[in-house]
Amino acid sequence: MPEDTAEPPATQRAEQEEPSKVADESDATRGQDWATRYKYLLADFDNFRRRVDRDRESISRQARAALVRELLPIIEAFRVARETLNHLPATDPTRKGLEMLDHEWTTFLKHEGVEPVAVAGKPFRPDEAEAVGEAPADPAHPDGSVAQIVQQGYRFYGGLLRPAKVLVARSKSAPGTAASDEEDDKASQE
Repeated sequence: MPEDTAEPPATQRAEQEEPSKVADESDATRGQDWATRYKYLLADFDNFRRRVDRDRESISRQARAALVRELLPIIEAFRVARETLNHLPATDPTRKGLEMLDHEWTTFLKHEGVEPVAVAGKPFRPDEAEAVGEAPADPAHPDGSVAQIVQQGYRFYGGLLRPAKVLVARSKSAPGTAASDEEDDKASQE
């Protein structure tokens, strides 16, 4: 019976310990692998959440822009009506009411982030305005500037909601300039 209490030889002990070491190492590797996968999954979910928030904000802005675009003709018609009643005395209740409504429309547009594009006397910008005609230049409206606003354009959160329609100030060409242009044309044809 002394054989039962005897220790196994060293080679058998090494064989018994090796599988447990391998199992411990593979459990640690699996744990690290799952931790890495969890981190990537968490980062992907966070990116997805940000993308959804950004898309939601974009859709909201597009819907608000469409609403404001539909309201612009109504606001402009109201302002034309208000201008026609400017001949009324300042104490007239109709004129006061229209001025209050105009203030509310202006506040609404400002709150929505809508800004007018064209300003008379400022340089003409073809990316924000459409030139529908020309007007003579004068000291208040130098050559190449906006002389008159036919239809106001609007910017909405940095993007163009509607381009303005304007008259551009142009100076009359001098008679000597026209003659020299004709001479240049004849010279180029020869």
